[in-house]
Amino acid sequence: MYGFMINEQERQEIQYLLKREMEEITFDLGDHRIDQAMKRAMEERYGVLFHIFRRFATEEERLQYMPYKKRHN
Repeated sequence: MYGFMINEQERQEIQYLLKREMEEITFDLGDHRIDQAMKRAMEERYGVLFHIFRRFATEEERLQYMPYKKRHN
């Protein structure tokens, strides 16, 4: 486990970058031209980014960016 200290401005910048990347992934997941293998990799990346994001975000923000879990029937 690693730890590091950041100030409020740096926290806000990290949070902004994470949100932007997660929004871009969400947008790209809707693109029908991207194959399923690539989409699975993007979903995994989203999960990693969300894990980092939840350390900085409020409960309300976490709910807004919570990854959608597909139900496999």
